[in-house]
Amino acid sequence: MSGGDIAGLIAAGIFAVLVGLLAVPLIKLGRVFDETKTAIHELSGNVTPLLEEATTTITETNKQLARFDTITGGIAEATGNVTSLIALFAATVGGPLIKLAGFSAAVRAGFSGMKPKGRSK
Repeated sequence: MSGGDIAGLIAAGIFAVLVGLLAVPLIKLGRVFDETKTAIHELSGNVTPLLEEATTTITETNKQLARFDTITGGIAEATGNVTSLIALFAATVGGPLIKLAGFSAAVRAGFSGMKPKGRSK
């Protein structure tokens, strides 16, 4: 055996040890990939019902929002009608009431001016 053969055997031994040392992390990495594959499979199985439930919830929420919008529109219309009714009442009754109040104040002032003054006890 020559020096080159011995160096080749040493290099082959070191290479075998290196392959053995690298095999352990590769096996562990393979297990990690297997676990990841299993987790993704379970997750995809659980996500589908969640998505269906979320879709149902969103659909029902949209229906309730449409009803709420209808109710709110009705309330806005009723509020507008009440405002118009108050304005009509104020215009119809308010003007004559102001005139009546002014007239009664004038009559009261007129009668108070006709009372005799100077009597004191």
